[in-house]
Amino acid sequence: MKRIYIVDDSVKLRKRLYELLSDVDNVQVVGQAGNADQALDDIRVLKPDTVLLDIRLPGKNGIQLLGKIKEWQPEIKVIMMTNYDYPQYRHKSFRAGADHFFNKNREFESIIEVLKR
Repeated sequence: MKRIYIVDDSVKLRKRLYELLSDVDNVQVVGQAGNADQALDDIRVLKPDTVLLDIRLPGKNGIQLLGKIKEWQPEIKVIMMTNYDYPQYRHKSFRAGADHFFNKNREFESIIEVLKR
């Protein structure tokens, strides 16, 4: 069973991801947060296998959170998601340790496909 944690400041998007992932075999959403500080605390306790992480968050941004996650627990897979698919974000994300990078507007279904594998 893959344990997934969702981090996005949009309640609507978190709910949509939760609903989509509920229908995927061997996937369990173990938690979700709308900001980096809550997410980091939860991730340390819940120890998910994969984190779905938005780049733009209140407070610390997603790339900063990604760095902390990989520093603390490098085996956690992190899938970056954004509406701002700029090359510099993609580059910074992979340099910080992202396993995947998707544009939420164009590649939303690809996120689900990666989790099914």
